[in-house]
Amino acid sequence: MNKRFFLQTAAALAAAFTMAGAQAQVTPIKFQLDWRFEGPAALFLVPAAKGYFKDAKLNVTIDAGNGSGGAVTRVASGSYDMGFADLAALMEFHANNPDAANKPVAVMMVYNNTPASVMALKKSGIKTPADLRGKKLGAPVFDAGRRAFPIFQKANGIDNVQWTAMDPPLRETMLARGEVDAITGFTFTSLLNLEARGVKAADVVVLPYADYGVKLYGNVIIASPKLIKENPAAIKAFLQAFTKGVKDVLAHPDAAIESVKARDGIINVELEQRRLKLAIDTVINSADARAEGFGQAKGPRLSLMASQVSDAFNTKTRVNAEAVWSAAFLPSAAELNILPAKK
Repeated sequence: MNKRFFLQTAAALAAAFTMAGAQAQVTPIKFQLDWRFEGPAALFLVPAAKGYFKDAKLNVTIDAGNGSGGAVTRVASGSYDMGFADLAALMEFHANNPDAANKPVAVMMVYNNTPASVMALKKSGIKTPADLRGKKLGAPVFDAGRRAFPIFQKANGIDNVQWTAMDPPLRETMLARGEVDAITGFTFTSLLNLEARGVKAADVVVLPYADYGVKLYGNVIIASPKLIKENPAAIKAFLQAFTKGVKDVLAHPDAAIESVKARDGIINVELEQRRLKLAIDTVINSADARAEGFGQAKGPRLSLMASQVSDAFNTKTRVNAEAVWSAAFLPSAAELNILPAKK
């Protein structure tokens, strides 16, 4: 009896230790999005909903954001382990905080092209970048498109524009009312916001930065120096699970929005499906992305962007392209080969 009791006890203790060990191996990851729970957030919410992060021994919590600058500073502060942010915002943080001990690093390219564009109503007569001369442009002061406008301006020989600042919710309203001649913003955000304000897509002129000489990269996944140093395997596991999820999103974008609705029940499903598809077509599965490969950044283009951001953002020090980017945690080329051929 004692022997059997001993064996049962030993087996129970072994099982308990095994379970405790398995739980101990699960790594918590706090992840900061750049914006609200809208269509593109499905890129992260789908792998979470399908259990891909869990399968990778990660406990990932995903929070909505209020801009790329906020995502960068929160990861830098240590309150978040990883995040999603515009690469230009990350470069600016590095160059303006040269002595900061905890500068986040970009570990995967997601938006191969900046989503920024200039948008105007056709009735304004604006058809090309040259038509912006002498016009009144509007955007929040922290808008990525407005911050990078000097690069667009230089590439297209535009001078003498006037800027009007406003809070984000008023940007498209002021354009629809004719209070500004054009706005800058992410195409998949502002175009659909204009439609929500009664403006037909056919009545909007869109001048994407990527189509007019500005080859800036867009949003990247960033990681804290602490996580890079202490648990690089967790970053690799995150990027593998994320890539698997993105492949699902690309294959079934409409269904992917269910993961967004689960986080924000009041979203307009049809609108967010369109927003996600627009993001996929313009910045995720773009010609540049297919040429370079999903998730990756190329040295010459990265260096050019570092120089352009240093000039346009008037940073305290020059951006060091090698300090802001690391490809060390990316999945294999075969795993990253997820972009469908353009139809």
